[in-house]
Amino acid sequence: MIKTMSINENPNIGVFCKANEELVMVAPQTNERYIADFEEVFKCEVIRATVGGLTILGSLITMNSNGIVISNLVDIEEFKKLVKRKLNVVRIPDKLNAIGNNVLANDRAAIVHPQMSKESVDAIADALCVEVIKETIAGLKTVGSAAVATNKGVLCHPKTSSREIEFLKEVFKVNVNTGTVNYGTPQIGAGLVANSKGAIVGDQTTGIELYRIESTLGLIE
Repeated sequence: MIKTMSINENPNIGVFCKANEELVMVAPQTNERYIADFEEVFKCEVIRATVGGLTILGSLITMNSNGIVISNLVDIEEFKKLVKRKLNVVRIPDKLNAIGNNVLANDRAAIVHPQMSKESVDAIADALCVEVIKETIAGLKTVGSAAVATNKGVLCHPKTSSREIEFLKEVFKVNVNTGTVNYGTPQIGAGLVANSKGAIVGDQTTGIELYRIESTLGLIE
């Protein structure tokens, strides 16, 4: 299933939300009707959260089915709330603290910003229980904003090279394709939230873009 949405008239859904197979994290002020949409599309629990008091969860968090990797901006109470989940929760003390923008992961692998420290790479590997590799997408170091990965597919920036596409296929073990969101925006991660069961994308996304998302992420029924 796929739906279009904006939050407070902002179509950059991926900036404000993050999903894995069992959990969706949204900002505290998210309207109840949106919560119902998230539950329907992703078929999992929805929780309200912040990181350092900020609502840009998609930029500050990376998740897969094994764990949550979170920015060092997180405060103690926010961290305790996440630790209660049945997941590994790790705070990354890296100057590259926009974790969601700098890490791309599914349940098989993760790729990270090439300048991320070895300490951070090791912590991410431990939390997500996957191999972690430094790489770019479309020549961009902010791999988490350049693509969205699920256990069924990876949709990435339209300027992703053929070498990078082959690399992503080999590492994530899924279908990989390029595309855009929100009427031509190449930063896929900013406009799309997805797991293997569904996707929500900004409401400026065109029909052609929607079809590319559905086909790449294996959501066509």
